[in-house]
Amino acid sequence: MRIWLATHNPGKVKEFRSLLHWPGVELLPAPADAPEAPETGETFEANACEKAVLLARTYGGWAMADDSGLEVDALGGAPGVRSARYGGEGTTSLENNALLLQNLSGAANRRARFVCVLALSDREGRTTFARGTCEGTIGFERKGAAGFGYDPLFTPLGETRTFGEMTETEKSRYSHRAQAILAARGPFLERLGLA
Repeated sequence: MRIWLATHNPGKVKEFRSLLHWPGVELLPAPADAPEAPETGETFEANACEKAVLLARTYGGWAMADDSGLEVDALGGAPGVRSARYGGEGTTSLENNALLLQNLSGAANRRARFVCVLALSDREGRTTFARGTCEGTIGFERKGAAGFGYDPLFTPLGETRTFGEMTETEKSRYSHRAQAILAARGPFLERLGLA
């Protein structure tokens, strides 16, 4: 069964394909001309739903979307659902990383978590959700060039290296996206009639 993946981010497509190996499921990246959801929700669930429903209705099939981000305790959960746009529309990962470090300057509490919510939608907009988290800390400088987003700043609990210093296989042991996919397997396959 083919499922559209609601993203144009090549890093995210690659990560999903490396993590999601469900029998009978083929993940397809969103077509180049697929409409972009405005992501106006105040929760990860609302944004994931918005993206999945728009793609499923546009192309008349199943669609899966994730909304993910970084929640930092010392910043009241920010950047949260605005993680990709933390510095404003069009900011780069490097700019967002710099802003996060600036806003955490002098903060003793560096606890944070990556959150990922997956939404699976049919063409009528009926949606099923799964959630995954990865607890960790924010460093004082970027380390590593792997991954994307805030990966070079985030060290998962029980590790000494950032996600930016890990291979994809190593990261998948901790990743919020991997945890969400694990949580989604049962309910999503059941919903697809493949359980």
